[in-house]
Amino acid sequence: MNSTSNLPNYTSALAIDRSQAQGFHYLWAVGATAQNQKPGTTIAARYQVKAAQIWLDTQPEVDPQVPLAVSEIAQTYMLLYPYRLHVPEVYGVCREGGDEILLLENVPLTENGELQPSIAQVWHQGTATRQVYWLWQMLELWTPLSELGVASSLLSPEQVRIEGWRIRLQELIFDEGQTSESFNRPTLANLAQSWLVLLPDAKPIIADKLQALCTLMQAANVSYRDISTQLNALLLEQAAALPLRSQVIGATEVGKRRSHNEDTCYPLHTKTQSFDELSARLTIVCDGIGGHDGGEVASQLAVQSIQLQVKALLSEIAHQPELLPPDLICDQLAAIVRVVNNLIAAKNDAQNRMARRRMGTTLVMALQIPQCVTLTSGSVSNNGHELYIVNVGDSRAYWITPEYCHQLTVDDDVAVREVRMGRSLYREALKRPDSGALTQAMGTREGHHLHPSVRRFIIEEDGLLVLCSDGMSDNGFIEQSWADYAELILQDKFSLESAVKSWLDFANQRNGHDNASIVLTHCQVSSSLPELRLPMSFVTGEDDQDLPAPVVIPPTEVVPRKRKSRIWLKTLLVLLLGGGTALGAWYYRDPVGMEQQIKGMEQQIKSKVESLHQFVPNDLLKR
Repeated sequence: MNSTSNLPNYTSALAIDRSQAQGFHYLWAVGATAQNQKPGTTIAARYQVKAAQIWLDTQPEVDPQVPLAVSEIAQTYMLLYPYRLHVPEVYGVCREGGDEILLLENVPLTENGELQPSIAQVWHQGTATRQVYWLWQMLELWTPLSELGVASSLLSPEQVRIEGWRIRLQELIFDEGQTSESFNRPTLANLAQSWLVLLPDAKPIIADKLQALCTLMQAANVSYRDISTQLNALLLEQAAALPLRSQVIGATEVGKRRSHNEDTCYPLHTKTQSFDELSARLTIVCDGIGGHDGGEVASQLAVQSIQLQVKALLSEIAHQPELLPPDLICDQLAAIVRVVNNLIAAKNDAQNRMARRRMGTTLVMALQIPQCVTLTSGSVSNNGHELYIVNVGDSRAYWITPEYCHQLTVDDDVAVREVRMGRSLYREALKRPDSGALTQAMGTREGHHLHPSVRRFIIEEDGLLVLCSDGMSDNGFIEQSWADYAELILQDKFSLESAVKSWLDFANQRNGHDNASIVLTHCQVSSSLPELRLPMSFVTGEDDQDLPAPVVIPPTEVVPRKRKSRIWLKTLLVLLLGGGTALGAWYYRDPVGMEQQIKGMEQQIKSKVESLHQFVPNDLLKR
């Protein structure tokens, strides 16, 4: 291993160069007028036409023009901002010859301004897991795009572009539009027909099941639920056949301008702690709000309470004979967040904290769900590689490989709210003095006001999962520095613990205005027989003496199939935890019943909140 001291100088130089290279900003120009512009010409003395509809902004430091009136198409992009992993964003407009040309950013273009390959071009190269995962993402987008009248965007293989694991839309195609790619009231049958074009090159292990699924999608009265259930089962079946090794380490720094640390992250292990399976599956970063006498209490209370409830959730999931669908697990995790929110809110009420004195915390959480999955061979794997990301506030999650850095979460702040409501372009919203103010946080209000974002991902490639507070991500720091660390970590040129310490120190140099925290998980699926590393004291240079030991999850376990009775779930399940020492209860429920039970537990929370004393340091609870 190289020493930690060599890393900051190396990364500083690279990050500066990369930041300068980002001055080139490629855009996608929408419409017939843009299509007719010849490559090599310059539009409005600013935009260079590189190829059909691909323009280079030569003045990215200058704000683009904004629409005189927000058009229907621009507003549709804005309303789909929560799906920015897959959908482009509005950059601005260019007025040329009396026309107003809509310009998009966050488009599937390489750093050289070339379109990323279409799904039709790379389909044959994908593994069985990745092929199913691409289709799953299209199915996930079907409902939100249909509701806004742009489901046709998913029906042309040339419109669906690929960057590694994720699909990206080239642009939105309106249903009942005037183009050859538009469909009149598209249905799941139309989606199946677009998939059938790909099936001749599907991997043999999934080809028959995908063919049967496409046939079902074209049947009369087929439901979305039926399709998603079958496709999800196929996805987990393929993912579970992959090995999985995860090494985790967390660290936090007070920063150069703060006297105390209101961040809390998990795991944050000491050298004396032993292997903890929960910390190998659950990672959390919370950024407290409310000052020294409130913010750190709220963040610690949130982390401690979430651990208890997740333990109960994992215990119950492990005993389920059927696969639980992702939307149900998302409901459970959202319910957990609301329960913890009410614990903090009850603490505020008990201390008569009002308005801005109320303590709260952001949350970004990642949880690997180890459901039992029956493989094609008949064996049972204990991990389908499901990764659930939960966030409230502006702490973030990123997925990083040597090729790309994907922000998995969307901030809950005023600027994003204005975009999501279709009222302002993002760059315009950033000019507001309150643009960075949070629109929601845990503990500031009752749980029924809270709307946590929960989404499932599948770990099917080697990569780094980064959870961090805004002290780490501010000023585009992650986006500017990720490449310098990803390759070094993924190729084992630097230890995970050394890289985390260096990355955090570098963030403190570049930002330093706030507490900074990071939890880094190194996920590996490429090794068929991964080596199991347990936490241990390690001997390094003086700079590493205070670093915690990493936590490593064991490899995926495959066990012989057992005979067991099948229990049909006639209703959904919800995990309700009264707080304190209670580990929670698992209830059969319906979608409406969940919200009713959440409301009915408020008095239980208030009566039991004092039992949390044993989990949070006494000196903090007395404040």
